[in-house]
Amino acid sequence: MLLLAVDTATPAVTVALHDGDSVVAESTQVDARRHGELLLPSVDRVLASAGLKLDAVTGVVVGVGPGPYTGLRVGLVTAATFGSALGVPVHGLCTLDGLAYASGLEGPFVVATDARRKEVYWASYDGSRTRTGGPAVDRPAEIAEQVAGLPAVGAGALLYPEVFPDARGPEHQSASALAALAAEKLAAGEELLPPRPLYLRRPDAQVPKNYKVVTPQ
Repeated sequence: MLLLAVDTATPAVTVALHDGDSVVAESTQVDARRHGELLLPSVDRVLASAGLKLDAVTGVVVGVGPGPYTGLRVGLVTAATFGSALGVPVHGLCTLDGLAYASGLEGPFVVATDARRKEVYWASYDGSRTRTGGPAVDRPAEIAEQVAGLPAVGAGALLYPEVFPDARGPEHQSASALAALAAEKLAAGEELLPPRPLYLRRPDAQVPKNYKVVTPQ
């Protein structure tokens, strides 16, 4: 097994290779505006670091969000392209599950990422591998009672300390955690998600109202 994992659902452009036992190479760069520019060079860098070629990959893992439309689609389209070109399966995993797994926390906690518009994408967990609610998108104040007293992981939690006073790392997504979680699930015979996006809300870009279409005469 050699899994190539990518995630662009958050400001982190993150890539990792996992051989079924451990991560053999990884790269993470945090830049919310350069997903498309950074992802493929990151893949090349990770493969070169491992001394491997792309055709050695036996499966692709991609974070399916939730996340902003523009960044999220970069990872999904790239993963689908690799899967098609290599003739290998493409597996989806919730991005928040990767953050939860990386936290190593036991007992109830919350993962929250920045959804912009003064909202967070969030989910609740009972242990680092078991999601008990979500994912959802809400204003932090609207979920304050639900998350009160719980540890919280992710950049979204760090943005709103009044709602998530026990915020902690990891702040950003890690493809190495996503790959390790996928390898563990696949080895156990668990079914992963299809590689389709979890947007949870409409894209920020909208067609203007009363848009006038001009057609050739």
